[in-house]
Amino acid sequence: MGIGKTAAQVAHAAVLGAERTKQFNPAWFQRWFESGQAKVVVKVQTFEELTALRKVAETLSLIVVQVEDRGLTQIPAGTTTCIGIGPAPTELIDRVTSRLKLL
Repeated sequence: MGIGKTAAQVAHAAVLGAERTKQFNPAWFQRWFESGQAKVVVKVQTFEELTALRKVAETLSLIVVQVEDRGLTQIPAGTTTCIGIGPAPTELIDRVTSRLKLL
């Protein structure tokens, strides 16, 4: 994906994650919203690594959203482009993502 496409997919994940957290864990959403809406973008090397991260996040009862492309521009429809984790307490998200490199 190009830089712009990547940015758009990450933005989709951020919005979806915020909406879902607001619905299912309003206290986490409110703390995140009032503290500046931090977002950290990290990268993985493979789809399998992405899937493993998703499973770890779900075992910690974190909100996880998966973004699949519609296939209108650069990649085939249905391709998973990224996941969003949270918003949630930093210490929980760090248990999933702290070893990953920033994008």
